[in-house]
Amino acid sequence: MRLPLSLRLVGALRRRLGGSVAHLDPADVPAARAAVLRLQHGPLARAVMGSPPREVVVEDARLPTAAVPDGLAVRVYRPPSTDAPAPVVVNFHGGGFVQGDLDQSEWFCAHVAREAGAVVVSVDYRLAPEHPFPVPAQDGYDAVAALAADPGGWGIDAGRIAVMGDSAGGNIATVVCLMARDRRREGQDGPRIAAQVLVYPGVEMVDVLPSERTIPVAPILSAADIRGFHALYLAGADGTAPYASPLRADLRELPPALVQTAEHDPLRDHGERYVTALAGAGVAVRHTRYLGAAHGYVATGGLTPRTSLQAVAEAGAFLRTHM
Repeated sequence: MRLPLSLRLVGALRRRLGGSVAHLDPADVPAARAAVLRLQHGPLARAVMGSPPREVVVEDARLPTAAVPDGLAVRVYRPPSTDAPAPVVVNFHGGGFVQGDLDQSEWFCAHVAREAGAVVVSVDYRLAPEHPFPVPAQDGYDAVAALAADPGGWGIDAGRIAVMGDSAGGNIATVVCLMARDRRREGQDGPRIAAQVLVYPGVEMVDVLPSERTIPVAPILSAADIRGFHALYLAGADGTAPYASPLRADLRELPPALVQTAEHDPLRDHGERYVTALAGAGVAVRHTRYLGAAHGYVATGGLTPRTSLQAVAEAGAFLRTHM
């Protein structure tokens, strides 16, 4: 399908708001990231991202972990009614492991909380290049483990945990599943994760997949951005490591997965090859390619409501089934 006008406008707006920091020297990233975030918190950008449902209660908190004793910042979304204790979905935002924040995931998390009837906890993990691989992924695991260890304090059911993420956050979500499984294989305690929702995830850090060549430029993300983000995240580490490139991992015994991809996205083949790999490992997996959609649709609910709301409905139904 042809790229809709609304998505071309998203691309133009993104360029106006400062675009990507993927190609900067690592020392220049923090200041550039802060400048982009200031622009993206303006009224025009907020209109593009959309507003959360009024009936969902939103609160900010801190989640202490072993690596961050004073706590990772989290944003908690509670639907108007749910079980007590409630199922919980732990979310990781996108941004190439280098940028992004809790605000950009607010529309998505709030709508998923309502649709799934679950508490959603969105995690502000530490970012590269200040905190390169594997810190963001380890923060993700530590956040899930901390929630599972203190379910009463959060009003959640430790037996009904799911993870969710878009783009780099999708990578973190599925790597958290790998980490939890590996710890149990080693005889350690590890949180049991019931489901994973991966929205246009990036799962390969080394090989250039075909969609990166056929869709080199897209409204939200370019193929060059992908490689720039990966370089900043890895900071010289081995990109073939399973916790960096989960497409290369042993995927057996992972929880059921929903994988969403977008037609106009250089990351499209990442998600779709991951679907094939999960199925080959015996993991129950559902896949939907959103036609006419581009990377970033869960962060543009105000401008792309048709695609974004359909994606939320699918994620909510999947989570209800598996939690």
